[in-house]
Amino acid sequence: MKKYLITAALAAILVPTLASAQSDNGWAGEASLTGSKTTGNTETTDIGLGLKLAKEGEKWSHKFKALADYGESSGVNNKQRLALGYQIDRNISERMYVYGNADYFNDDFGAFKDGYFLGTGLGYKAVLPEPIGWNLEGGLGFRSQSEQEPSVITTEELALRGFSDFDYKFNDAVSLYNDTEIIYSSSDTYIWNEIGLTAQLMGNLAARASFRVDNHSNVPVGREKTDTITRFGVVYTLK
Repeated sequence: MKKYLITAALAAILVPTLASAQSDNGWAGEASLTGSKTTGNTETTDIGLGLKLAKEGEKWSHKFKALADYGESSGVNNKQRLALGYQIDRNISERMYVYGNADYFNDDFGAFKDGYFLGTGLGYKAVLPEPIGWNLEGGLGFRSQSEQEPSVITTEELALRGFSDFDYKFNDAVSLYNDTEIIYSSSDTYIWNEIGLTAQLMGNLAARASFRVDNHSNVPVGREKTDTITRFGVVYTLK
């Protein structure tokens, strides 16, 4: 319970700080506070804190994301996950761009303990402009995954990456997103999909509901291949 309060306090401090700073440096994005239900390797009710930032220029753009989930049952910690990601894009035409991305996760109770992916590739803006946006990406990278304790096995190998980022704006108040990523390597194929609906409440504050599925084709003994997470929460938009 103590960590729940700490997470909420951090959100209360972080959001206004980012809101005051983002107008000066060109960054925009959102901060979110959510409650969620997970199935698969854990059956928990969690609290989550998320942050997404983006900075777009004529040629270069940057995207950063961070997500932390924490859950406990009867005073025992049974969910603790951290995910970080960064991507840099360089436009080469109105629709085409090259990118480099880095992603990291640490999950005490997931299919794997921790891992990272470093990659580069080509992106294509298949549909634009608003109300529909659809970006497709494909590339090559290096992948590392470590099994949960007591195993000390870490797999490191080349991997292929595919990504789809779909957004639809129904009106000024309601929007939908659907993101899918595939990372393929000789030891494991990892696929995740997340769909969410966001509705404006007042000012910069919105409500969001989302559903995500994560699937590994090959997991360590005793681990589930598929995890799901259903989230409901509030989002503060930085713009």
